[in-house]
Amino acid sequence: MNVLTFEIPGVIQPQERPRFSRHGKKVITHDAPKSKNFKDFVKLVAWQNKPSELITEPIKLQADIYLMPPQKYRTGPKRKLIASGELLPTTKPDLDNLIKGIKDGCNKVIWHDDSQIVEMNVRKFYSEQPRAEVTIEWHQK
Repeated sequence: MNVLTFEIPGVIQPQERPRFSRHGKKVITHDAPKSKNFKDFVKLVAWQNKPSELITEPIKLQADIYLMPPQKYRTGPKRKLIASGELLPTTKPDLDNLIKGIKDGCNKVIWHDDSQIVEMNVRKFYSEQPRAEVTIEWHQK
């Protein structure tokens, strides 16, 4: 079993709805600017941590996403609950939107396509240091 672990520092940008533009009769879809910039940043981090060869086997993906707590949770008692893991983010952004940019940023850098992900475990927590900790496992042929 091969394992690759890396950290994406900073605020994890949730995937936004695509934007549409019309060129004559043709409609073009593209990422919102924030989403595109975040995917480009993930791609840079992925390049710095990529395996020697592009992964083509089935992948297990684990991602722990740490979000900044809201201002109301930055009191002494709430910080203790956050540190112990008892106070978890149950508000937006959704996990699906948080992991999408990470998966897309790793395409063609770490793995061929995110359709290779056969198992995924994504969790979100609060932390004063926003980031994502990503672990990828695969069997080499």
